Amino acid sequence: MMDARKADFGLTGLAVMGQNLVLNISGRGFTVAVHNRTTEKTMNFVRERCAGRGIIPAVTTREFVRSIKRPRRIMLMVKAGQAVDEAIDKILPHADRGDVLIDGGNSFYRDTDRRQSFLKSRGIGYLGCGVSGGEFGALHGPSIMPGGDRADYEKAKDVLLKAAAVTEDGPCCTYLGTKSAGHFVKMVHNGIEYAIMQAIAETYDIMKTGLGMPVADIQETFERWNSGLLNSYLMEISALVTKKIDPETGKALVELIVDSAAQKGTGKWTSQTALDLGIPVPVITAAVDARIISGHRAERAKAASLVKPRAGRIRGAARSRMIDRLENSMYALDLIAYAQGMHLLGRASVEYGYGINMAEVARIWKGGCIVRSRILNVLKDVYRRTPKIVHPALDRGFTRLLSPLVNDLRATVLAASGAGIPVLCLGSALSYIDSFVRSRGPANLIQALRDHFGAHTFERTDRSGVFHVDWS
Repeated sequence: MMDARKADFGLTGLAVMGQNLVLNISGRGFTVAVHNRTTEKTMNFVRERCAGRGIIPAVTTREFVRSIKRPRRIMLMVKAGQAVDEAIDKILPHADRGDVLIDGGNSFYRDTDRRQSFLKSRGIGYLGCGVSGGEFGALHGPSIMPGGDRADYEKAKDVLLKAAAVTEDGPCCTYLGTKSAGHFVKMVHNGIEYAIMQAIAETYDIMKTGLGMPVADIQETFERWNSGLLNSYLMEISALVTKKIDPETGKALVELIVDSAAQKGTGKWTSQTALDLGIPVPVITAAVDARIISGHRAERAKAASLVKPRAGRIRGAARSRMIDRLENSMYALDLIAYAQGMHLLGRASVEYGYGINMAEVARIWKGGCIVRSRILNVLKDVYRRTPKIVHPALDRGFTRLLSPLVNDLRATVLAASGAGIPVLCLGSALSYIDSFVRSRGPANLIQALRDHFGAHTFERTDRSGVFHVDWS
């Protein structure tokens, strides 16, 4: 029999993230209706984790929807893609005008635009809502990134604000803008996450392969870095995972893991969208490429037997000096990765009419989420000083931090390259900043070639106008 109580909020999709969000929200004083595609999971969750909490389980979708107070706020925590559309189709016959659906998954922003348009025609609101923080963040407070109609956000914000992580700057949740702004911001967040993880892996490889450091020493280095300029969640957990010892072998567990990294598509979406908008994000693209290369294990093994890899020790540099250079290189990479992501966000905000407050993006990423870092204080200050700035590197305060680091980044890339250690992300960051700070590059030759074979025309530096010549 259906519970006679009415819930303040509903959530369907009880995988680990969904379960932890339910416990988080109910712990803030809200009664939550819960539902899952399989009834067994719903009942097991309520029985095993919800004792004494304001949780209302529902077997059918109709029971679930009808157990929530109007206007209903219903969060979908299901796999991105077709599963979201299926969940909407099941809820829709039982929903009423004025209800709001909140997609808390990693949906592609174009899908969010489509769903918002469809549901709006039915009088139902739809928020694309990025949620970052993993299992721990979902339970204790994630960074929450909602976008859609402002009126729909107003209906749901009491729950979202209380469920979010809190820093000295307030709750890590804010209204980000119209349409798919929330899911777009989360997509770029994930792209930055890809870049930073790849760069950490490259520094690990340099220390292990190039400097011959045991994992215990690398772990201590990561731990020390996390207490300084590189303080961030990703550096913190890098120190944690390199510390874990496998009880069966006595070896560092990280050394026993197959070197093939999976992905769910958000990094690829970031790179593809950046190309569409004409914004360069090469460190993110390099990180995606690195993951793809890692997946070609059979091909790599065969190529290694044919080509004979050169990876070896870095010569001619004291270990302590090289580690200091690596620390500065990581900090430069972090600054560049965030700058590229923010450059893309700013362009998308204009192109798609999102109206994103860039300082607020940096603020809500400071707590709960995977890319939380001390660097976000730098970015927040950049955008508070100049809200419409196109790129953080155009801010004097930002460049004062980045400029002294570039020589160490260059030395790191040269040393790694000389030892045959691949640094797709660190190398890309160096080439990006070298390109970005040049007032004149070599693209004039490319334009001459284009005009030769395709009559694409060109402009001149010494006079105005558009020109084409017979090069032969």
